[in-house]
Amino acid sequence: MPVNMQVWDEPVMNRKFGPRWLISGHPEIGHLRRRWFNSFVKEQEPRQRLEIGTVKKTIGSKATHIGCFRDESKEKALKGAVFYDFRKMTVSQCQDSCAERGYLYAGLEYGAECYCGNRITSSSARQEDCNMECKGEKHTVCGGVNRLSVYKVEDLRPSNKRYRNVLYRGCFKIPKNLTATFPVYSIQPNLTVAKCTEFCTKKEFPLVVIRRTECYCGFATTDFTLHDIANDQLCGKLSSDTTTEFLGDENYCVIYQTPVQDTRCTDRKFLPTKTKAMVALSSFPGAGNTWARHLIEHATGFYTGSYYFDGTLYNKGFKGEKDYWKSGRTICIKTHESGKREIETFDAAILLIRNPYKALMAEFNRKRAGHLGYASERHWKSKEWPEFVNTYASWWASHTLDWLKYCNRVLVVHYEDLKKNLLPQLKRMVEFLNVAVSDDRLLCVETQKDGNFKRSGLRQKDFDPFTLEMKSVINSHIEMVDDALKMKNLTGLPEEYLPR
Repeated sequence: MPVNMQVWDEPVMNRKFGPRWLISGHPEIGHLRRRWFNSFVKEQEPRQRLEIGTVKKTIGSKATHIGCFRDESKEKALKGAVFYDFRKMTVSQCQDSCAERGYLYAGLEYGAECYCGNRITSSSARQEDCNMECKGEKHTVCGGVNRLSVYKVEDLRPSNKRYRNVLYRGCFKIPKNLTATFPVYSIQPNLTVAKCTEFCTKKEFPLVVIRRTECYCGFATTDFTLHDIANDQLCGKLSSDTTTEFLGDENYCVIYQTPVQDTRCTDRKFLPTKTKAMVALSSFPGAGNTWARHLIEHATGFYTGSYYFDGTLYNKGFKGEKDYWKSGRTICIKTHESGKREIETFDAAILLIRNPYKALMAEFNRKRAGHLGYASERHWKSKEWPEFVNTYASWWASHTLDWLKYCNRVLVVHYEDLKKNLLPQLKRMVEFLNVAVSDDRLLCVETQKDGNFKRSGLRQKDFDPFTLEMKSVINSHIEMVDDALKMKNLTGLPEEYLPR
Protein backbone atom coordinates (compact mmCIF):
# COMPACT_ATOMS: atom_id res chain seq x y z
CA MET A 1 0.00 0.00 0.00
CA PRO A 2 1.62 3.27 -1.05
CA VAL A 3 2.09 5.88 1.63
CA ASN A 4 0.12 9.07 0.96
CA MET A 5 2.18 12.22 1.13
CA GLN A 6 1.35 15.91 1.24
CA VAL A 7 3.73 18.84 1.04
CA TRP A 8 5.04 19.94 4.42
CA ASP A 9 4.00 23.58 4.65
CA GLU A 10 3.84 24.34 8.35
CA PRO A 11 6.19 24.16 11.32
CA VAL A 12 5.94 21.15 13.57
CA MET A 13 3.67 21.93 16.50
CA ASN A 14 5.08 21.53 19.99
CA ARG A 15 4.30 18.22 21.65
CA LYS A 16 1.38 18.68 24.05
CA PHE A 17 0.60 16.07 26.64
CA GLY A 18 -2.69 16.44 28.48
CA PRO A 19 -3.63 14.71 31.75
CA ARG A 20 -5.63 12.12 29.80
CA TRP A 21 -2.52 11.03 27.88
CA LEU A 22 -0.64 10.48 31.15
CA ILE A 23 -3.26 8.02 32.35
CA SER A 24 -3.48 4.46 31.07
CA GLY A 25 -5.51 1.39 31.90
CA HIS A 26 -2.22 -0.50 32.18
CA PRO A 27 -0.23 0.77 35.18
CA GLU A 28 3.16 0.14 33.55
CA ILE A 29 2.18 2.04 30.38
CA GLY A 30 1.06 4.93 32.55
CA HIS A 31 4.38 4.80 34.36
CA LEU A 32 6.29 4.87 31.06
CA ARG A 33 4.30 7.86 29.84
CA ARG A 34 4.86 9.85 33.04
CA ARG A 35 8.57 9.01 33.19
CA TRP A 36 9.16 9.99 29.56
CA PHE A 37 7.04 13.15 29.97
CA ASN A 38 9.16 14.26 32.95
CA SER A 39 12.31 13.46 30.98
CA PHE A 40 11.04 15.57 28.08
CA VAL A 41 10.35 18.55 30.33
CA LYS A 42 13.84 18.39 31.82
CA GLU A 43 15.37 18.33 28.34
CA GLN A 44 13.90 21.68 27.33
CA GLU A 45 17.07 23.70 27.80
CA PRO A 46 17.96 26.68 25.58
CA ARG A 47 20.94 26.07 23.33
CA GLN A 48 23.81 28.25 24.48
CA ARG A 49 25.71 30.52 22.14
CA LEU A 50 29.15 31.77 23.01
CA GLU A 51 30.19 35.36 22.78
CA ILE A 52 33.29 35.94 20.70
CA GLY A 53 36.29 35.99 22.99
CA THR A 54 34.97 33.42 25.47
CA VAL A 55 35.84 30.41 23.33
CA LYS A 56 38.61 28.00 24.29
CA LYS A 57 40.28 27.13 21.01
CA THR A 58 42.54 24.35 22.29
CA ILE A 59 42.00 21.50 24.70
CA GLY A 60 45.46 20.69 25.95
CA SER A 61 47.87 18.23 24.42
CA LYS A 62 45.47 15.76 22.80
CA ALA A 63 44.03 17.89 19.98
CA THR A 64 44.78 21.18 18.27
CA HIS A 65 42.13 23.54 16.96
CA ILE A 66 42.37 23.92 13.17
CA GLY A 67 39.51 26.30 12.44
CA CYS A 68 35.84 26.73 11.55
CA PHE A 69 34.59 25.07 8.35
CA ARG A 70 31.40 24.94 6.32
CA ASP A 71 29.35 21.76 6.84
CA GLU A 72 26.32 21.76 4.59
CA SER A 73 24.43 19.00 2.80
CA LYS A 74 26.34 19.58 -0.45
CA GLU A 75 29.65 20.44 1.18
CA LYS A 76 30.48 18.15 4.13
CA ALA A 77 33.72 18.95 5.92
CA LEU A 78 34.45 15.48 7.35
CA LYS A 79 33.01 12.32 5.81
CA GLY A 80 33.92 9.64 8.33
CA ALA A 81 32.16 8.37 11.43
CA VAL A 82 29.39 10.34 13.16
CA PHE A 83 28.50 10.40 16.88
CA TYR A 84 25.94 12.29 18.95
CA ASP A 85 25.56 13.29 22.56
CA PHE A 86 23.01 16.06 22.96
CA ARG A 87 23.66 16.35 26.67
CA LYS A 88 27.34 15.70 27.47
CA MET A 89 29.37 16.27 24.31
CA THR A 90 32.89 17.62 24.82
CA VAL A 91 35.82 18.18 22.50
CA SER A 92 37.78 15.47 24.32
CA GLN A 93 34.96 12.99 23.95
CA CYS A 94 34.76 13.67 20.22
CA GLN A 95 38.49 13.49 19.62
CA ASP A 96 38.78 10.24 21.62
CA SER A 97 35.97 8.67 19.59
CA CYS A 98 37.66 9.66 16.33
CA ALA A 99 41.13 8.58 17.52
CA GLU A 100 39.83 5.13 18.47
CA ARG A 101 38.76 4.64 14.87
CA GLY A 102 42.02 5.83 13.39
CA TYR A 103 40.85 9.23 12.10
CA LEU A 104 43.10 12.30 11.89
CA TYR A 105 40.47 15.00 12.40
CA ALA A 106 37.56 15.50 14.78
CA GLY A 107 34.87 18.10 14.17
CA LEU A 108 31.96 19.33 16.29
CA GLU A 109 28.70 20.95 15.24
CA TYR A 110 25.50 22.24 16.90
CA GLY A 111 27.14 21.83 20.31
CA ALA A 112 26.51 18.08 20.34
CA GLU A 113 27.42 16.37 17.06
CA CYS A 114 30.82 14.79 16.42
CA TYR A 115 32.22 14.06 12.96
CA CYS A 116 35.46 12.28 12.05
CA GLY A 117 37.59 12.17 8.93
CA ASN A 118 41.06 11.99 7.46
CA ARG A 119 40.57 14.89 5.04
CA ILE A 120 38.84 18.26 5.35
CA THR A 121 36.78 18.53 2.18
CA SER A 122 34.97 21.86 2.57
CA SER A 123 35.97 25.50 2.59
CA SER A 124 36.76 27.45 5.73
CA ALA A 125 34.25 29.78 7.38
CA ARG A 126 34.50 32.78 9.68
CA GLN A 127 35.63 31.82 13.15
CA GLU A 128 32.71 33.75 14.66
CA ASP A 129 30.30 31.38 12.85
CA CYS A 130 31.43 28.63 15.22
CA ASN A 131 29.73 30.04 18.29
CA MET A 132 27.87 27.20 20.01
CA GLU A 133 28.92 25.97 23.41
CA CYS A 134 29.62 22.26 23.89
CA LYS A 135 26.76 20.58 25.73
CA GLY A 136 29.13 18.98 28.20
CA GLU A 137 31.85 21.65 28.53
CA LYS A 138 31.17 25.31 29.26
CA HIS A 139 33.03 28.07 27.41
CA THR A 140 34.32 25.59 24.80
CA VAL A 141 33.29 25.85 21.16
CA CYS A 142 31.48 22.99 19.45
CA GLY A 143 30.71 24.45 16.04
CA GLY A 144 27.57 26.27 14.99
CA VAL A 145 24.67 26.02 12.55
CA ASN A 146 26.10 24.18 9.53
CA ARG A 147 29.55 25.04 10.85
CA LEU A 148 32.15 22.58 12.12
CA SER A 149 34.88 23.29 14.67
CA VAL A 150 37.71 21.08 13.46
CA TYR A 151 40.52 19.71 15.64
CA LYS A 152 43.61 17.80 14.59
CA VAL A 153 43.68 14.56 16.58
CA GLU A 154 47.00 13.77 18.19
CA ASP A 155 46.85 10.05 18.97
CA LEU A 156 49.21 9.44 21.88
CA ARG A 157 49.04 5.65 21.67
CA PRO A 158 51.92 3.59 20.23
CA SER A 159 51.44 2.92 16.53
CA ASN A 160 51.13 -0.83 17.05
CA LYS A 161 48.11 -0.26 19.32
CA ARG A 162 46.41 2.35 17.18
CA TYR A 163 44.47 -0.21 15.19
CA ARG A 164 43.62 -2.56 18.02
CA ASN A 165 39.94 -2.39 17.06
CA VAL A 166 40.56 -4.03 13.67
CA LEU A 167 38.45 -7.18 13.32
CA TYR A 168 39.35 -10.29 11.33
CA ARG A 169 36.36 -11.13 9.11
CA GLY A 170 37.73 -14.26 7.51
CA CYS A 171 38.99 -15.82 4.29
CA PHE A 172 36.97 -15.22 1.12
CA LYS A 173 37.13 -16.05 -2.56
CA ILE A 174 38.14 -12.99 -4.55
CA PRO A 175 35.47 -11.35 -6.75
CA LYS A 176 35.66 -11.81 -10.52
CA ASN A 177 37.00 -8.31 -11.08
CA LEU A 178 39.10 -7.46 -8.04
CA THR A 179 40.18 -3.95 -9.05
CA ALA A 180 36.63 -2.97 -10.11
CA THR A 181 35.26 -4.12 -6.76
CA PHE A 182 38.13 -2.55 -4.77
CA PRO A 183 39.51 0.32 -6.92
CA VAL A 184 41.87 1.65 -4.23
CA TYR A 185 44.91 -0.57 -3.79
CA SER A 186 48.62 -0.72 -3.12
CA ILE A 187 51.26 -3.36 -3.87
CA GLN A 188 53.93 -3.69 -1.19
CA PRO A 189 56.67 -6.37 -1.21
CA ASN A 190 56.86 -6.48 2.62
CA LEU A 191 53.13 -6.21 3.24
CA THR A 192 51.71 -6.68 6.74
CA VAL A 193 48.20 -6.37 8.10
CA ALA A 194 49.27 -3.26 10.01
CA LYS A 195 50.60 -1.56 6.86
CA CYS A 196 47.52 -2.39 4.80
CA THR A 197 45.23 -1.30 7.65
CA GLU A 198 46.98 2.05 7.93
CA PHE A 199 46.74 2.55 4.17
CA CYS A 200 42.99 1.78 4.04
CA THR A 201 42.19 3.74 7.20
CA LYS A 202 43.82 6.87 5.79
CA LYS A 203 41.74 6.42 2.65
CA GLU A 204 38.63 6.12 4.90
CA PHE A 205 37.59 2.60 3.89
CA PRO A 206 36.11 0.09 6.35
CA LEU A 207 37.46 -3.08 4.71
CA VAL A 208 41.07 -4.24 4.34
CA VAL A 209 41.53 -6.86 1.61
CA ILE A 210 44.88 -8.67 1.38
CA ARG A 211 46.00 -11.07 -1.35
CA ARG A 212 49.67 -11.97 -1.18
CA THR A 213 51.54 -8.64 -1.54
CA GLU A 214 48.43 -6.78 -2.69
CA CYS A 215 46.46 -4.48 -0.39
CA TYR A 216 42.95 -3.42 -1.43
CA CYS A 217 40.42 -1.16 0.30
CA GLY A 218 36.66 -0.99 -0.06
CA PHE A 219 33.14 -1.76 1.11
CA ALA A 220 30.83 -4.75 1.20
CA THR A 221 28.82 -4.70 -2.05
CA THR A 222 26.55 -6.99 -4.04
CA ASP A 223 29.70 -8.20 -5.82
CA PHE A 224 31.36 -8.97 -2.49
CA THR A 225 28.84 -9.50 0.30
CA LEU A 226 31.02 -11.13 2.99
CA HIS A 227 28.38 -13.87 3.28
CA ASP A 228 30.32 -16.81 1.81
CA ILE A 229 33.25 -17.35 4.14
CA ALA A 230 35.90 -19.92 3.14
CA ASN A 231 38.28 -22.12 5.09
CA ASP A 232 41.11 -20.10 6.66
CA GLN A 233 43.67 -22.59 5.34
CA LEU A 234 43.01 -21.38 1.80
CA CYS A 235 44.36 -17.96 2.78
CA GLY A 236 47.45 -18.99 4.74
CA LYS A 237 48.54 -17.12 7.85
CA LEU A 238 49.32 -13.43 8.10
CA SER A 239 50.98 -11.57 10.98
CA SER A 240 49.69 -8.17 12.01
CA ASP A 241 53.03 -6.65 12.97
CA THR A 242 55.82 -8.52 11.19
CA THR A 243 56.78 -8.92 7.55
CA THR A 244 55.34 -12.12 6.12
CA GLU A 245 54.85 -13.75 2.75
CA PHE A 246 51.26 -14.62 1.96
CA LEU A 247 51.36 -18.27 0.88
CA GLY A 248 47.65 -18.88 0.39
CA ASP A 249 45.70 -19.66 -2.78
CA GLU A 250 45.82 -16.68 -5.14
CA ASN A 251 42.06 -16.99 -5.69
CA TYR A 252 41.41 -16.13 -2.04
CA CYS A 253 41.96 -13.11 0.17
CA VAL A 254 41.81 -12.26 3.85
CA ILE A 255 39.45 -9.54 5.08
CA TYR A 256 39.81 -7.26 8.08
CA GLN A 257 37.36 -4.59 9.16
CA THR A 258 38.89 -1.29 10.23
CA PRO A 259 37.36 1.06 12.83
CA VAL A 260 36.39 3.39 9.96
CA GLN A 261 32.62 3.76 9.73
CA ASP A 262 30.89 2.89 6.47
CA THR A 263 29.16 6.19 5.74
CA ARG A 264 26.98 4.96 2.87
CA CYS A 265 24.13 4.45 5.34
CA THR A 266 24.71 7.05 8.05
CA ASP A 267 22.83 10.00 6.53
CA ARG A 268 19.41 10.49 8.10
CA LYS A 269 16.76 13.17 7.84
CA PHE A 270 13.08 13.84 8.45
CA LEU A 271 10.64 12.99 5.67
CA PRO A 272 10.62 15.81 3.09
CA THR A 273 6.83 15.59 2.80
CA LYS A 274 4.25 14.88 5.46
CA THR A 275 2.89 11.33 5.47
CA LYS A 276 -0.74 10.64 6.34
CA ALA A 277 -0.14 6.93 6.92
CA MET A 278 0.92 6.42 10.53
CA VAL A 279 3.02 3.27 10.86
CA ALA A 280 3.83 1.95 14.32
CA LEU A 281 6.97 0.08 15.31
CA SER A 282 5.30 -1.75 18.14
CA SER A 283 6.87 -4.07 20.67
CA PHE A 284 6.79 -5.17 24.25
CA PRO A 285 9.54 -3.38 26.24
CA GLY A 286 12.82 -5.27 26.02
CA ALA A 287 12.01 -6.73 22.61
CA GLY A 288 14.68 -4.78 20.69
CA ASN A 289 12.71 -1.72 19.59
CA THR A 290 15.71 0.63 19.89
CA TRP A 291 17.89 -1.72 17.86
CA ALA A 292 15.17 -2.07 15.21
CA ARG A 293 14.94 1.73 15.00
CA HIS A 294 18.70 1.91 14.45
CA LEU A 295 18.40 -0.57 11.57
CA ILE A 296 15.38 1.15 10.01
CA GLU A 297 16.88 4.64 10.23
CA HIS A 298 20.16 3.60 8.61
CA ALA A 299 18.44 1.46 5.97
CA THR A 300 15.86 4.06 4.90
CA GLY A 301 17.78 7.25 5.69
CA PHE A 302 14.78 8.64 7.62
CA TYR A 303 14.34 9.26 11.33
CA THR A 304 11.92 7.19 13.38
CA GLY A 305 9.60 8.81 15.88
CA SER A 306 8.34 7.84 19.31
CA TYR A 307 5.00 7.88 21.09
CA TYR A 308 6.97 8.89 24.17
CA PHE A 309 10.19 10.79 24.77
CA ASP A 310 13.41 9.19 25.97
CA GLY A 311 16.12 11.77 26.63
CA THR A 312 18.86 9.12 26.61
CA LEU A 313 17.96 8.04 23.08
CA TYR A 314 17.61 11.61 21.86
CA ASN A 315 21.03 12.44 23.27
CA LYS A 316 22.51 9.55 21.27
CA GLY A 317 21.17 10.74 17.92
CA PHE A 318 17.54 9.61 17.67
CA LYS A 319 16.36 13.06 16.66
CA GLY A 320 12.80 11.88 16.05
CA GLU A 321 12.39 11.47 19.83
CA LYS A 322 11.50 15.14 20.24
CA ASP A 323 9.24 15.30 17.21
CA TYR A 324 5.50 15.19 17.87
CA TRP A 325 4.55 11.60 17.05
CA LYS A 326 1.71 12.72 14.75
CA SER A 327 3.87 15.20 12.85
CA GLY A 328 4.11 12.90 9.81
CA ARG A 329 7.83 13.62 9.52
CA THR A 330 9.12 10.20 10.66
CA ILE A 331 9.12 6.88 8.83
CA CYS A 332 7.51 4.97 11.72
CA ILE A 333 6.72 5.52 15.40
CA LYS A 334 7.97 3.51 18.35
CA THR A 335 5.26 2.45 20.77
CA HIS A 336 4.65 -0.04 23.56
CA GLU A 337 0.94 0.81 23.67
CA SER A 338 -1.82 -1.76 23.52
CA GLY A 339 -5.60 -1.48 23.64
CA LYS A 340 -8.15 -0.80 20.89
CA ARG A 341 -8.21 3.01 21.06
CA GLU A 342 -4.42 3.46 21.00
CA ILE A 343 -3.86 0.88 18.25
CA GLU A 344 -6.53 2.25 15.92
CA THR A 345 -4.74 5.61 15.78
CA PHE A 346 -2.22 3.84 13.51
CA ASP A 347 -2.81 2.73 9.92
CA ALA A 348 -0.29 -0.12 10.00
CA ALA A 349 2.36 -1.64 12.24
CA ILE A 350 5.59 -3.56 12.29
CA LEU A 351 5.05 -5.85 15.28
CA LEU A 352 8.36 -6.89 16.80
CA ILE A 353 8.11 -10.01 18.97
CA ARG A 354 10.87 -11.43 21.15
CA ASN A 355 11.13 -14.55 23.30
CA PRO A 356 9.42 -13.46 26.56
CA TYR A 357 12.16 -14.98 28.70
CA LYS A 358 14.75 -12.80 26.94
CA ALA A 359 12.49 -9.76 26.72
CA LEU A 360 11.63 -9.81 30.41
CA MET A 361 15.31 -10.01 31.38
CA ALA A 362 16.24 -7.26 28.90
CA GLU A 363 13.58 -4.89 30.25
CA PHE A 364 14.53 -5.63 33.85
CA ASN A 365 18.17 -4.88 32.94
CA ARG A 366 17.06 -1.58 31.36
CA LYS A 367 14.99 -0.58 34.39
CA ARG A 368 17.88 -1.31 36.76
CA ALA A 369 20.92 -0.31 34.67
CA GLY A 370 19.80 1.70 31.63
CA HIS A 371 19.79 0.83 27.93
CA LEU A 372 23.32 -0.63 27.91
CA GLY A 373 23.85 -2.07 31.39
CA TYR A 374 23.07 -5.20 33.41
CA ALA A 375 21.13 -5.51 36.65
CA SER A 376 23.18 -6.68 39.63
CA GLU A 377 22.81 -10.02 41.41
CA ARG A 378 21.20 -8.13 44.30
CA HIS A 379 18.42 -6.90 42.00
CA TRP A 380 17.68 -10.38 40.65
CA LYS A 381 17.39 -11.78 44.17
CA SER A 382 15.17 -8.97 45.45
CA LYS A 383 11.37 -8.99 45.75
CA GLU A 384 11.24 -6.66 42.77
CA TRP A 385 12.06 -9.38 40.23
CA PRO A 386 9.10 -11.76 40.95
CA GLU A 387 6.78 -8.75 41.15
CA PHE A 388 8.11 -7.56 37.82
CA VAL A 389 7.53 -10.96 36.16
CA ASN A 390 4.04 -11.20 37.62
CA THR A 391 3.10 -7.83 36.08
CA TYR A 392 5.00 -7.93 32.80
CA ALA A 393 4.52 -11.55 31.66
CA SER A 394 0.80 -11.09 30.98
CA TRP A 395 1.54 -7.77 29.26
CA TRP A 396 3.89 -9.55 26.84
CA ALA A 397 0.97 -11.69 25.66
CA SER A 398 -1.78 -9.05 25.71
CA HIS A 399 0.39 -6.62 23.73
CA THR A 400 0.76 -9.02 20.80
CA LEU A 401 -2.86 -10.23 20.95
CA ASP A 402 -4.21 -6.67 20.87
CA TRP A 403 -2.14 -5.64 17.85
CA LEU A 404 -3.16 -8.77 15.94
CA LYS A 405 -6.82 -8.04 16.76
CA TYR A 406 -7.13 -4.29 16.26
CA CYS A 407 -4.52 -3.24 13.65
CA ASN A 408 -5.53 -3.43 9.99
CA ARG A 409 -2.09 -4.13 8.51
CA VAL A 410 0.55 -5.91 10.56
CA LEU A 411 4.00 -7.13 9.60
CA VAL A 412 5.19 -9.58 12.25
CA VAL A 413 8.97 -9.68 12.75
CA HIS A 414 10.57 -12.01 15.24
CA TYR A 415 13.58 -10.52 16.97
CA GLU A 416 15.44 -13.84 16.74
CA ASP A 417 14.91 -14.02 12.95
CA LEU A 418 16.21 -10.47 12.63
CA LYS A 419 19.37 -11.46 14.52
CA LYS A 420 19.98 -14.63 12.49
CA ASN A 421 18.97 -13.41 9.02
CA LEU A 422 19.22 -9.64 9.11
CA LEU A 423 19.14 -8.78 5.40
CA PRO A 424 15.96 -10.71 4.42
CA GLN A 425 14.09 -9.46 7.49
CA LEU A 426 15.28 -5.87 7.05
CA LYS A 427 14.19 -5.99 3.40
CA ARG A 428 10.70 -7.05 4.54
CA MET A 429 10.53 -4.12 6.94
CA VAL A 430 11.76 -1.57 4.38
CA GLU A 431 9.32 -2.82 1.73
CA PHE A 432 6.48 -2.63 4.25
CA LEU A 433 7.45 1.01 4.85
CA ASN A 434 7.33 1.56 1.07
CA VAL A 435 10.88 2.88 0.81
CA ALA A 436 13.17 1.99 -2.09
CA VAL A 437 16.62 1.07 -0.75
CA SER A 438 19.66 -0.20 -2.63
CA ASP A 439 21.21 -3.55 -1.74
CA ASP A 440 24.54 -1.82 -1.13
CA ARG A 441 22.94 0.39 1.51
CA LEU A 442 21.47 -2.66 3.24
CA LEU A 443 24.90 -4.31 3.19
CA CYS A 444 26.29 -1.16 4.78
CA VAL A 445 23.73 -1.52 7.59
CA GLU A 446 24.70 -5.17 8.00
CA THR A 447 28.38 -4.35 8.52
CA GLN A 448 27.51 -2.07 11.45
CA LYS A 449 24.28 -3.68 12.56
CA ASP A 450 24.93 -3.42 16.30
CA GLY A 451 25.44 0.34 16.34
CA ASN A 452 26.02 1.47 19.92
CA PHE A 453 23.36 -0.73 21.48
CA LYS A 454 25.21 -3.69 22.95
CA ARG A 455 25.05 -3.92 26.71
CA SER A 456 28.33 -3.41 28.53
CA GLY A 457 29.58 -4.74 31.85
CA LEU A 458 29.74 -8.20 33.35
CA ARG A 459 27.13 -10.59 32.02
CA GLN A 460 26.16 -13.63 34.08
CA LYS A 461 26.64 -16.73 31.93
CA ASP A 462 23.98 -19.47 31.96
CA PHE A 463 21.98 -17.37 34.38
CA ASP A 464 18.34 -18.43 34.82
CA PRO A 465 16.35 -16.22 37.23
CA PHE A 466 13.01 -17.89 36.46
CA THR A 467 11.36 -20.17 39.01
CA LEU A 468 9.23 -23.18 37.97
CA GLU A 469 6.12 -21.20 38.86
CA MET A 470 7.22 -18.29 36.65
CA LYS A 471 7.97 -20.67 33.76
CA SER A 472 4.55 -22.26 34.01
CA VAL A 473 2.85 -18.86 33.70
CA ILE A 474 5.11 -17.65 30.87
CA ASN A 475 4.73 -20.90 28.92
CA SER A 476 0.94 -20.56 28.98
CA HIS A 477 1.29 -17.07 27.48
CA ILE A 478 3.64 -18.40 24.79
CA GLU A 479 1.11 -21.05 23.72
CA MET A 480 -1.67 -18.44 23.64
CA VAL A 481 0.29 -16.08 21.34
CA ASP A 482 1.46 -18.97 19.14
CA ASP A 483 -2.16 -20.05 18.59
CA ALA A 484 -3.23 -16.46 17.80
CA LEU A 485 -0.54 -16.07 15.15
CA LYS A 486 -1.53 -19.33 13.46
CA MET A 487 -5.20 -18.33 13.53
CA LYS A 488 -4.19 -15.29 11.45
CA ASN A 489 -2.37 -17.62 9.01
CA LEU A 490 0.95 -16.21 10.19
CA THR A 491 4.05 -18.15 11.10
CA GLY A 492 3.95 -19.29 14.70
CA LEU A 493 6.56 -18.44 17.30
CA PRO A 494 10.08 -19.79 16.79
CA GLU A 495 10.69 -23.17 18.44
CA GLU A 496 13.05 -21.68 20.98
CA TYR A 497 10.13 -19.78 22.51
CA LEU A 498 8.14 -22.91 23.21
CA PRO A 499 7.82 -24.32 26.72
CA ARG A 500 11.10 -25.27 28.38
